[in-house]
Amino acid sequence: MSIGIVICIALALAMDAFAVSIACAAYLGQLTGRQKFRLSFHFGFFQFLMPLIGWFAGKHIVHYVEFYDRWIAFGILAIIGIKMITDANHPEVQRINKDVTRGFSLVVLSVATSIDALAVGFSLGIIKSQIFIPAVIIGIVASGMSLIGISIGSFLSSKFGNKVSIFGGVILILIGIHILLEHLNII
Repeated sequence: MSIGIVICIALALAMDAFAVSIACAAYLGQLTGRQKFRLSFHFGFFQFLMPLIGWFAGKHIVHYVEFYDRWIAFGILAIIGIKMITDANHPEVQRINKDVTRGFSLVVLSVATSIDALAVGFSLGIIKSQIFIPAVIIGIVASGMSLIGISIGSFLSSKFGNKVSIFGGVILILIGIHILLEHLNII
């Protein structure tokens, strides 16, 4: 597989991480260097890891989870999106309780944004393509796109304040709906 094709795949896979990074940064406002690193590193790492898992998983394991994976991603993104919208309408909620760049929230977002990479890895395994270099490229692109998304989200937050969290929440919900509709072959 050519590097050009791998980069196109990586860019396509990174779009969810990019959009979620915008939403997270809009939700949190100005992120610290650690928050930026955690978000971009985890999104990139999971985008790297999931193709490897998919490649090694084989047909039987993927068959058991392929129906549910999109529903899980939709549910996670919808719940976090609704929470972001709700929190934006209640400014008395302290920002320290909303740090989605830490702990379980970060892992959940990382998994939700990299489910497609699992399927890509499985597909690469079927065609007997090499996996390590494409997985590295996918991870690096996702990490870079996440950093760009963080910058955009922080800018939007500084311009529009706390209400931009509503926009971020809507983005997450729409991504979840898109994943679900794509899975149901509606779009």
